[in-house]
Amino acid sequence: MSLPLYDAALAERIPAGPLAVRYADDTTEHLDIDRWRGALDAADGALLARVDGPTLDVGCGPGRLVGALYAAGVPALGLDIAAEAIRLTRARGAAALHGSVWGAVPGGWSHALLADGNIGIGGDPERLLARVRTLLRPGGSVHVECARPGAGSGPLCARLEHGGRVGEWFPWARLCVDDAVGLAERVGLVSTSRWSVGGRWFASLARP
Repeated sequence: MSLPLYDAALAERIPAGPLAVRYADDTTEHLDIDRWRGALDAADGALLARVDGPTLDVGCGPGRLVGALYAAGVPALGLDIAAEAIRLTRARGAAALHGSVWGAVPGGWSHALLADGNIGIGGDPERLLARVRTLLRPGGSVHVECARPGAGSGPLCARLEHGGRVGEWFPWARLCVDDAVGLAERVGLVSTSRWSVGGRWFASLARP
């Protein structure tokens, strides 16, 4: 990801207005930074209701999920490559590791979270899920926020934009909830449930 614009948006160091992600096909969507910085919504609550043990939040952003787990007394660790995301997560009192999911990350987690589209990290959901699987204990689960049914799945090339500022292109991906079962099977995970709240879609995948 293009970190300078993302860090600036998290720190509110850019003028008001949406931070957009533009894809190589020239389509765009707005990133909901205010929601990420804010309190839990109903979909977040439904997601965290499935968490009952030590949890790794991959791409934790400003820490609303891992912060809520910390406040509830659930052991949790946020992981993000953006320094401002780590600062904001720690400001909530939660533990956070500044680094990549591909780097040195402690394992043995009961749960892992890939919320807010973070299944796109690295541009290859299969590789990402295979990596996250290695960080789970046997019987652990990864809870993935997916694209809506019918949205399609596949690699994307993206960049961040705000006003006249443009970030560098980076690899990303989309995973439609319809395709989560097949992807889980290919990496040795088992699909246990899928659900939707407030227009957001999720799938839970377990390590046998």
